[in-house]
Amino acid sequence: MRTLTGIQPTGTLHLGNYFGAMRPAIEAQSRGECFYFIADYHSMTALFDPAARRKNTLGVALDWLACGLDPAKSVLWRQSDVPEVTELSWILGTLVPKGMLERATSYKDKVAKGIAPNFGLFAYPVLMAADILLYDVNVVPVGRDQKQHLEMARDMAVKFNVTYGETLVVPEPQIREDTAAVPGLDGQKMSKSYGNTIELFGDEKVLRKKIMGIVMDSRTPQEPKPDAEKNLAIQLLKVLAPAAGADAENRLRAGGLGYGDLKKALFETYWNYFSDARKRRAELAADPAHVEGILRDGAGRARAVASVVLKRARRACGLE
Repeated sequence: MRTLTGIQPTGTLHLGNYFGAMRPAIEAQSRGECFYFIADYHSMTALFDPAARRKNTLGVALDWLACGLDPAKSVLWRQSDVPEVTELSWILGTLVPKGMLERATSYKDKVAKGIAPNFGLFAYPVLMAADILLYDVNVVPVGRDQKQHLEMARDMAVKFNVTYGETLVVPEPQIREDTAAVPGLDGQKMSKSYGNTIELFGDEKVLRKKIMGIVMDSRTPQEPKPDAEKNLAIQLLKVLAPAAGADAENRLRAGGLGYGDLKKALFETYWNYFSDARKRRAELAADPAHVEGILRDGAGRARAVASVVLKRARRACGLE
C-alpha cells in the first residue's frame, strides 16, 4: 500500500500540521510505502517572496525529518523537482467542469477571509489531484478540511478512466477524526492563513507568551465550569496529551483549577512533547547539504514512478 502526504512551505509548521497530517503520515511508515512532498508549487498562490519560499522549503524538510520521517524507508522531495506533475495537472484540467471548482469550500473560505483570489488558488484541486494520481497512490491521509479536495481527485480519476480507459488509480481517504482539526489560538481551525498558530519549533519565550495569552472568560478559579470541554486550552491539551487533558477538563468543570495554571500546564506539555524532535532538528539544520541530498534523492525516486504513470496517461489520451 502506498500513501502520500504534502505540506505547503508557506510558513512555519504548527500543531495543526503535525496532528492533522504529519503524525499520521509518519506513523504510516510502519505499514507501507510512504511518499511525502513539499508543495512549493501550491505555495505560489499565497507566497510571493522567493527567499522566503526557499527558507520555508528547507524548514519543512527539517521539520519532517526531525519528527520521524525516515528517508531510508520513505520518499521526500520538493514538488517542483518532479515537473511531470504540471503536465498531468493540465491533462486533468481539460476534464474538470468549472462548476466543480466553484463549489470548492476551501477556495470560498479563503476568499471570504480576504485572501486575494487567483487562478492557482481556484485550480488548487486540480494540481492536488495530479499530486496524488501521479504516484498510483492507494491511500491519502487528510484532515476533514481536505476531504472535499480528495473527493474531487477521485472524481477526476474516474472521469479520466471513463473517457480514456482504465489508467489512473482511484485513491481512498484516511481521516483521523480525533486529530484531523486542531483549533488555533482564536478558536478557528489552526492555519497559517489565519495567523493563529502554535509553531512546532519556535522560540520558547515567544511561544510561552502566545499560549499564556489565550483569552479566557472572567470566571474565578473556584467557580465550576460546566462547559469546560469548550475551553480552548483544554481542547489543545487533549490533542497533546488526552489523559492529562481529560483530567484538567474534569478539574475545570468541578472548580478549583485556575486559567493561569491551565495555560502553564498546556505550555509545559507542548514544550516537552517536542523536546526530542527539537534536538534532532538542530542537528539536521547544522548540515543543510545533507538535507538537500535527501531531497534530491527523493525527487529521483519520485520521478521514477511519476514518469511511468504520466507516460501511461499520455498514451491513453492520445499524446503518444
